[in-house]
Amino acid sequence: MDLKKLTIKKTQEGLLSKEFSAVELTKECFKEIEKEKDLNAFLALNKDGALIQAEIIDKKITSGEALKKLDGVPIAIKDNILVKDIISTSGSKILENYVAPYDATVIQKLKESGAIILGKTNMDEFALGSSTENSAFGPTKNSRNRECVPGGSSGGSAVAVAADLSVAALGSDTGGSVRQPASLCGVVGFKPTYGAVSRYGLMAMASSLDQIGPITKTVEDAEIIFNTIRGKDKLDSTSVDDERVKIITGKFSKKKNLKDITIGIPKEYFISGMDSEVEKNIKNKISELEKRGAKIKEVSLPHADYALAVYYIIMPAEVSANLARYDGIRYGASERGAKNLLETYFKTRAKNFGDEPKRRIMLGTYVLSSGYYDAYYLQAQKMRTLIQEDFKKVFTEVDCLITPTTPTTAFKIGEKVDDPLAMYLNDIFTVSANVAGIPAISLPCGEAHGLPVGIQVMGQWFGEEIVFEVAKEIENKL
Repeated sequence: MDLKKLTIKKTQEGLLSKEFSAVELTKECFKEIEKEKDLNAFLALNKDGALIQAEIIDKKITSGEALKKLDGVPIAIKDNILVKDIISTSGSKILENYVAPYDATVIQKLKESGAIILGKTNMDEFALGSSTENSAFGPTKNSRNRECVPGGSSGGSAVAVAADLSVAALGSDTGGSVRQPASLCGVVGFKPTYGAVSRYGLMAMASSLDQIGPITKTVEDAEIIFNTIRGKDKLDSTSVDDERVKIITGKFSKKKNLKDITIGIPKEYFISGMDSEVEKNIKNKISELEKRGAKIKEVSLPHADYALAVYYIIMPAEVSANLARYDGIRYGASERGAKNLLETYFKTRAKNFGDEPKRRIMLGTYVLSSGYYDAYYLQAQKMRTLIQEDFKKVFTEVDCLITPTTPTTAFKIGEKVDDPLAMYLNDIFTVSANVAGIPAISLPCGEAHGLPVGIQVMGQWFGEEIVFEVAKEIENKL
């Protein structure tokens, strides 16, 4: 079998035609993972569980049972999404020996659809990073150039797909952590509308921004996985039921024909400092879409310039609250020899948190503190509302937006690790979708300097269908 050619549909076609069995495919994935160990894409493997599931799939095929959506499809899972009885570290020493006691809702849905869980992938510690260099277990390398980062924080999941170690993967996206590594690794990464997918069982980073999404080889595969994991969950009060989605999406028509779609190009996303080759690739694709009949309209998101600042105030504030539970008492590691409870907290957190979590906890605590809350956090929330209003207005004029995913291609490992501000700028084109809560997808759009370029399609709330349709047009016909 050729793992490079396997999509979800091709995997199931191969299984049904007896070209290979689910057990053979699973073993081949583990063989490739071992062979490409140097990439450091995986932190924990689920060999026994995966092979047991593969045997079940093979028996179904032998008995002539109809296959479910994901029967026999090997999938990798970011290490901040809980998979029962597997180590779940979130890339941190503080959870080095933590074994998940239950499955996240998305994992339950994957298992019910027959997916084979290969293991847990490397990530920036607690998803705090844009390069997967902040993992306590070492950086992940970009399979296209091992001297470069894969992006982050879902770098391990992106590399697992890009290097053909798994057919698909799950990541989490708080400010671009699915889309940015997908862009830098040359694969597809999709962030759903906030509330479209349950966050139950996802280790919280910034609760009003986090969303689980797929990383895949094709747009079609991303759509298949999204439709598998979406839906209301009674264990996540922010998740939205299908009836509510119908009410929201009833406000705009669903268009299938490219000639009926108006695509907005936000002028604020084509900025000085962006790599000229990246910009050229994006603009070429936009021109090709226009030639094929799409209506292209320049639009403005006047508060877009503030999105990154808003994100880096709200996100650390929520991080400081969510990471407070890792105190040496309730979860994870606990340092011994402390004289009192407070010293236990100090010693545990000082030793087991990396530099980036400490930095963001301090920032978040500062912006929430007395005397600064109104000046920073409250102002950021007001600006967040204005950014959301910008998107509401622009979506009365256009069906979707097209932008670059990242301002540059993948950068060298170590190049920006000592410059947090330069690192944070990698999220400049992705954070707006999280701040506003809208769906967005990144897919390959050619190359620059021998490395992948990603193009981003953003849609209105619960407008995933149009986002997928436009992305397919870019992927298949241009």
